Amino acid sequence: MALVTLPEGQQRSGKQGGIVFSHNRGGPYVRNRSIPTNPNTDRQSAVRNAVRNLAIFWETQLTQLQRDGWDAYGANVSWLNRLGQSIKLTGMNHFIRCNTQNIVLAIPRIDDAPAIQDIGDSEDQLAATASEATQQITIDGNPTAPWILEALGWQHWYMGLPQNASRKYFSSPFRLCHSAPGAGPPPYPAVANAPFPFQEGQRIWLRSRIQRGDGRLSEFAQINFLGGP
Repeated sequence: MALVTLPEGQQRSGKQGGIVFSHNRGGPYVRNRSIPTNPNTDRQSAVRNAVRNLAIFWETQLTQLQRDGWDAYGANVSWLNRLGQSIKLTGMNHFIRCNTQNIVLAIPRIDDAPAIQDIGDSEDQLAATASEATQQITIDGNPTAPWILEALGWQHWYMGLPQNASRKYFSSPFRLCHSAPGAGPPPYPAVANAPFPFQEGQRIWLRSRIQRGDGRLSEFAQINFLGGP
């Protein structure tokens, strides 16, 4: 892997030929492109099918008024890309982004665009512990967050593949470990079965995403901690 310094104002991310441009906390870097194996798991297939079906639904089932609403939402809501640049997604992008997890989990699809022009707040009190003995993660969060009161509000938590305690940076893979609906009492402490086996002392990454009742889907909140006994 080669580290690079780009001329002022230039940034690159993604694939070009046999080269991949990326960046981490140490700055931008370049590596050779490798083609990973595709295990085509049930989880992958479910997400791909959801994205495909939502794209078809956008074209054939949504009304023009609904598509216009999502387009207006996309035009007014900023999104940070992998380079940290503020960009605009299309209305179709937002419709699929906000509904993919719903389809996978058989949660009602949200067809009308949000009236509030933002993506909503992330979890601001995310905390967790994990027990090797039970292979469970106990999760805490903000018990007064607005999504808890909303009929179509949800929070989803994802566990990362456990790593050595010395590791301080992690990007993937993550796997859904628990989801909690709104319109009820605060779900804390939430107890999730770990989708990846772990040992005491391994570093575990946990991230969450909040789905608001009107369809807004937040950025991820993320923490890391060491597994316990």
